[in-house]
Amino acid sequence: FLFAFMTFAGSLSMRFSDVKVFKKHPGAILFSILFLHILMPVWAYFLSSIIFADQLLIIGFVISVAVPTGVTSIIWISICRGNFPLGLAIILIDTLLAPFILPIILHALAGEAVTIDTTSIIFDLLWMIVLPSILGMVFNELRRGNTKELGRVLAPFSKLSLFGIVIINSSAVAPFLTDLTWELLGIILFVFILAGSGYGLALVLGHLLFKNTETVTSLVFLGGMRNIAVGTIIAVTYFPAKVVMPVVFGMLFQQVLASLYAKVVNKYQMK
Repeated sequence: FLFAFMTFAGSLSMRFSDVKVFKKHPGAILFSILFLHILMPVWAYFLSSIIFADQLLIIGFVISVAVPTGVTSIIWISICRGNFPLGLAIILIDTLLAPFILPIILHALAGEAVTIDTTSIIFDLLWMIVLPSILGMVFNELRRGNTKELGRVLAPFSKLSLFGIVIINSSAVAPFLTDLTWELLGIILFVFILAGSGYGLALVLGHLLFKNTETVTSLVFLGGMRNIAVGTIIAVTYFPAKVVMPVVFGMLFQQVLASLYAKVVNKYQMK
């Protein structure tokens, strides 16, 4: 319920017309979907399989990068002068596709290791993400875009909801944090490397494919940011507690890495 409320509040700034950008930038949008939900999960699976022998941790790393792109990426796109309409369109399309893409990825990469209730995951994602998103956009359409005041009113409660989600879901990780071990440090370091590689790969591949600096800037932050909150909910609800660790630790680095890559993107734009 907390996450559904967050999604509704975050969707008040979106409109169905945002999808029209697909006609102008079909290549960039398709690249983003493939990057977020095929390239990064496969990259996380094979890299973590080499370093860690624990299948539950591997599943956690896959979930941490297979979830939809983070809505806060649009803030960094705006700050770094990226393509704002393109960013909105990708966030909207990726959010609506997530309930169908994420279960398929989990089943393909982790289905042999654990039993996955794919149907339940789909329904949970539909009511947590898709339905609140559609309601928020419908409300915005009815108000003809005049939802800024309501957005400001709901913003503090949305932040508190995220705070509550983090507290509730992080409690599942508590037993593994009683002792600081080399394995724990290794997990945290690998999460940092994996999260950073999302930004870096998006920058390199975006430059090779599109070259337009505004488009590449948008792809960098869309490719690096993740909706970690939904990842922790799925991990806690449907997997053993150890799976949650890599997902929760992802929250530690996203904004820090975004600020570092903002400087990298700025130098890239200048060159």
